[in-house]
Formats: sequence, structure tokens, C-alpha cells
Amino acid sequence: MTAPFDRPPPYDLNAERATLGSVLLDRDAIVAIAPSLTPSDFYLLKHGQIYEAMLACYHRRTPPDLATVISELRERGWLEHVGGIAALTELASNVPTAVHVEYYARAVQITSRRRQLITAGGQITALAYDEREELEQTCDKAEQTLFAVTQQQRGAAFTPLEQSVERYFNRVTSNPNPALATGLNDLDALLGGGLQPGNLLLLAARPGMGKTGLALSIAHHITRTQRTPVAYISLEMGQDELVQRLIAIESGVNMREIAAGLRAGTPTLLNTLGNLSRLPLHLDDSAEPGVLPVRSRVRHLHAQQQLGLVILDYLQLLVRDTRERGMVEEVSHISRQLKLLARELNIPVLALSQLSRAVESRAGNIPQLSDLRDSGSLEQDADVVLFIYRDELYHRDSDRKGIAELYIAKHRNGPTGMVPVHFHAPTTRFANLAR
Repeated sequence: MTAPFDRPPPYDLNAERATLGSVLLDRDAIVAIAPSLTPSDFYLLKHGQIYEAMLACYHRRTPPDLATVISELRERGWLEHVGGIAALTELASNVPTAVHVEYYARAVQITSRRRQLITAGGQITALAYDEREELEQTCDKAEQTLFAVTQQQRGAAFTPLEQSVERYFNRVTSNPNPALATGLNDLDALLGGGLQPGNLLLLAARPGMGKTGLALSIAHHITRTQRTPVAYISLEMGQDELVQRLIAIESGVNMREIAAGLRAGTPTLLNTLGNLSRLPLHLDDSAEPGVLPVRSRVRHLHAQQQLGLVILDYLQLLVRDTRERGMVEEVSHISRQLKLLARELNIPVLALSQLSRAVESRAGNIPQLSDLRDSGSLEQDADVVLFIYRDELYHRDSDRKGIAELYIAKHRNGPTGMVPVHFHAPTTRFANLAR
């Protein structure tokens, strides 16, 4: 078979020169291309160095014109390597206008992506020849390699602090609160506005406390009020059960009455179906164990829909075969992969989890971090650990019927505490308590 790489990689030197010339010609041109174009996108090293000097000026709030860029290159010791003052002057003089700078930069990016794909292809080929790993792991690594290119991620591991500071400033000032509000006001207040991007949140409780109800209530609120796409992966319930619960949450109709009401053509329920159909909520009930297939499906959906949240119901059901590694090690692997997924996509991942039976034998029955089942790494990997406690399940004469207590037992970047909310058992809906 003929080798596919026996020819020069793609590049467009004219586009590279035009991009650099446009910036030198118009100091405002850098503003349009700085967020997406990087020095590594340039094929010629000297072009990348010139652009890096331009970015350095821009990040210092200094206009990257001929004089400032020459000064920056001289300070870095690159001026002679890039061709001296004459080369920079020629770049500026050969571009009639900077109006088309974004077009030129896009051409540079396209050839850069093609080179990255060629590199990724070589890496994937090497992965395929390595028979030491299981095929599933190989496929996940191959997909991650390709995903990094398609999402325009860069291989550089280090970022100068000045760029990190600027990125943080721009994010905070352009979007003061990127968190996704859950709709439970007191909970959102403790979480700094809601579910934060890049966070792994663990929602744990004993069976019957309402883990799925709370997760669906959050998904329903986010998709309904914020129109943000949410992926809900259920390894415990099928889509019919999930839809039934969503109908109950949306309509307020008792779950036991939904089927009969739909058969009777109840207007409220028929309207509810229409409302739910328009929500950007994506259900997955494939029940395939293993965290790597889940990551793969989420990546594909995120590329299509730009997800705002992933919910997994529930974590322990992802465990595959514990013969090679024990249950604790397997759960630790799953929690770590979910944390990496949240970071990779920069969206919150809400994972439901079981609690050990120890909580049943303890006075008060309120969950603690030590009750997290099967792995200490769950507490370590999670940015937020949230417990549900309903007193009425333990005490028939409880004076807190219809009330669920949400305990934030761990909060990496904020306070812990308890939030009381209303729980309506017939619809499994969680809501704010009436003031």
C-alpha cells in the first residue's frame, strides 16, 4: 500500500503573509483574529514568531504596529531570524487593505487543521498497531486524538499567565455568571449561581430518596428556561419511564394517572407532550456498561448540539467486569474519566451515585462523605458532593413531610450547607419552598 504522507503537508504562505501584513497595516485587525488564530497555525516558524510578537503587544494593550512589533522581536532575539526590518516592511507594503484579515486568517487555520489531521492520523495508526491495550481503550484514545483537532484544541500544555489572566477577565466580564441555574434558588445561591462549567457534581442518596427526580427536575428547568441542551444518560430506567416522569414534572399530574389521562385525551397532558417535545433534552437509555462508550457518545452529541450539561443515572451501573480490577478501582476509574470529560468539554457533569448501607444504621441517618459507596476517589474527584435526605422516609410522624433536605457536603470552590426544598412524591418533582 502506498504511504499517504510522501508529499509536503498543506500550507498557504500567501495567506500567512497577508495575515501578518494586515495586522501591521491596521492595528485593529488583531482584535478579529487573536481569539482563534495561534502562532502554531503558521507553517513557517518565522511567521509564527512574528505573530507571537504581535500577540504579545496585543495582550499588553499595545497596538501591534510596525514599530512595536520590531521592538518586541528585537527584545526576544528573533528580529534577524525573521528577516529583519526589511522583511516586516515588505509584509506591510504587500497588502492593499486589512479588510480581509479574517479571510486570510481562516485560510491559515484551514491548512493548519489539515496538518493536525495528518499528525493525528499518524498517531491513530500507531495506536492501532499497539496490541498491548484493549481495543476499547485504543478506540477511545483514537477518538480523543481526533476530537482534539475537530474542537480546535491545541497541543501546547503551557499557557503564559498573562494570557490566562486575560482569558479569565474576558470570560467574567462578558458572561458574569456562566453557571446553569437549577431552579432551586437556595441551592443555586450556595453553588455560586448553579452548576459550574468543568465541574463534576456527585448527587448521592439511598434508594427512594429521589435522585432521579431531582436530576430530571434540574434537566427540565435548564432545558425549559434556558434552552440549553442537556444529555441525560440512564442506565437504570428506560425512555418510557423517563418521559412519564417528565410529563409529571411538567404538568403536575400524578404519575399513576398519566397513562389513563393520555388515552382519554386530557388537554393538559396533550399540551404537556407538545411542550416537552420542544425541549433540547436528549435521552440515552442504551444501558451499555463502561465509561468509555459513554464518553464517546457524549462527545459526538456535544459536537452536534453544544451541550450545557451531562447527567448520568447512575455511576455504579457503568461498572463492567470487576475480575481484572476490583469494584473500588473500577469506580475510581469511572469517576476520574467523568471528571476528565467535564474538563474536556468545559461543561458540568452531574453523576448520580449510591450510598452505602452504613447511613441506615447511624443515628440521624443523615449522609456523610464516608457513606459514598465503593470508592474514596468519588469524594476526591468531585467538585461538589450533594446528598438528599428526606426525614419522612425514616419517621412516619415526621413534621417535615414533603420536604427534602439537600446537603452540600463538599464544595471545592465555595461553602457547604443544607438547603430545604419541596418534594412532591406523586410527580417526583423538586421545587422551591414557599416563602
